[in-house]
Amino acid sequence: MARSPIESVLANTPPLDGPKITIAVYSFTDKTGQRKPNDKFSVLSSAVTQGAEVWVIEALKKVGSGSWFQVVERIGLDNLVKERQLIRSTREVYEGKEAPKLKPMLFAGLIVEGGVVGYDSNIESGGKGARYLGIGANTQYRVDQVTVAIRVVSVQTGEVLLTVAVEKRIASHRTSADVFRFLDLGTNALELEVGSAINEPVNYAVRAAIESSVVEIVKQGEKQGLWKFKKTVSEKNEEKSVNENND
Repeated sequence: MARSPIESVLANTPPLDGPKITIAVYSFTDKTGQRKPNDKFSVLSSAVTQGAEVWVIEALKKVGSGSWFQVVERIGLDNLVKERQLIRSTREVYEGKEAPKLKPMLFAGLIVEGGVVGYDSNIESGGKGARYLGIGANTQYRVDQVTVAIRVVSVQTGEVLLTVAVEKRIASHRTSADVFRFLDLGTNALELEVGSAINEPVNYAVRAAIESSVVEIVKQGEKQGLWKFKKTVSEKNEEKSVNENND
C-alpha cells in the first residue's frame, strides 16, 4: 500500500494504556456531490474518492503503531455472513452434528461514522509574470480545499462521544516561459514556449485529512478521559519521584 502522508505522526502517537478498543467502520462516503472541476465542459467523474473508508480503516490500524484499535469488518459484512453460513452448512453436510462450530464474531463497542463533507475548488488563485524585449516568464497557482468530518459513536448508548473536522488544501502550480521575436526585418516571427505544471493529487489530500482526523480523535478522547495514553519509562520514573518527594 502507498505510504501514508503523515506516517510519522501516526506512528509517534502515544500507545493506548490497556487492551485494544474494538471499533467498526460501516461507511465513510463522499457527501459533497461534487464533480471534477473543469472550466470548459462537464465532467461526470467525482471530485473525490468514493472509497475513503479504506483510508479510515488503515489509519485506525496504524495509529500508535497499531496499539489502539481492533477494526472489525462491517463494510463487507454481507459477504462475511454468507461465507460463514457456507462453512457452517458444508460442515454439517460432511461432518454432521459433530462438526466444529465457528467462533462468534466480535462486536464493536464504538462505531466510526462520517465522510468527505466538502470540496471547494479554486478558493484561491493568482500568479505573476514579466516580459522584456519579447522574452517573458509567468507563474500561476490555484488552491482547492477538501473537508473531512469524523465522529465516534457509543454502541451501548448511541451517544456521539467525539467529533472532528479537518480541512486540507490542494495546491496546483504552473510555470511557463516564452520567447517572441521578429526576424529578417519583421517578415518572420520566432516563438518558443515551455512550461510545467504540478498538481497535488486529491486522493493524497483526502487521505491526509482522514489520518489527521484519526490522530485528533485519539487526542480528544484522552483529554475527555475516555482512554489514557500509556506512560513511558521516563514519565513513570518522574511521577514516582514526585510522589516520593511529596511523601
